[in-house]
Amino acid sequence: MQFSVFKISRIGGRKKNEDRMGYAYTRGAAIFLVADGLGGHPHGDVAAQITMQAVISYFHQQANPKLPSALEFLHSAFTLAHEQLWSYAIDHGMEQTPSTTLVVTVLQDDRCYTAHCGDSRMYLVRHRAVLFRTVDHSVLMRQQTSGIDPRRPTANRHALFSCLGAPKEPLIELAEPIALLEGDRLLLCSDGLWGSLEEQDIVGHLADKGVSESAYALTELALRQAGPHGDNVTLVTVAWDRADNPPPV
Repeated sequence: MQFSVFKISRIGGRKKNEDRMGYAYTRGAAIFLVADGLGGHPHGDVAAQITMQAVISYFHQQANPKLPSALEFLHSAFTLAHEQLWSYAIDHGMEQTPSTTLVVTVLQDDRCYTAHCGDSRMYLVRHRAVLFRTVDHSVLMRQQTSGIDPRRPTANRHALFSCLGAPKEPLIELAEPIALLEGDRLLLCSDGLWGSLEEQDIVGHLADKGVSESAYALTELALRQAGPHGDNVTLVTVAWDRADNPPPV
């Protein structure tokens, strides 16, 4: 398994950056994640930090050097992070639990496994096209996928209907595993990135540049497009370079 990875987070027009991102790997598996603490809730930055630490720590416990089941790991990791947010709120006497979005991708056995909750996204780009993208857990996206005219006025259309730390059980959406090909590009990001850019810009930068160069270019473009009152921008870019068992020459 061989890949390249780069991560970056920049504060936009907000008072603080409530995004977190990270990655970890063993000889047989790798994990990448982005968490975006909800600004309308108390301690969104704490929620994202707790979530990132919980998931990465759980990965280190389970990957020896591979995960027994990547999909089961993802569901358990999200559940664990959600429970830790509730424990934090109880321990600190908080009336409202800190909440966050979360998107996680695991690479193992030459496949990509992804889970998400909220509107932080994962893109898989192949041959200058989006092969896969997560679907946001937002009122607006639900409206669009239900066939409702997106121009129709709807209260709280940008609100999330699922996140970690919420009073109701979070929706943990697991994607079908995808076999990776050499040259595939992955992007995990907060809505501060994708909300300011056209999809063609994301695809173009990922396809034409290395992981660090594309990450810097996308970040700067998103900040510039959003202007002085824009959101924080956080992303992890990954280039899949070689499978565990390449075909014989």
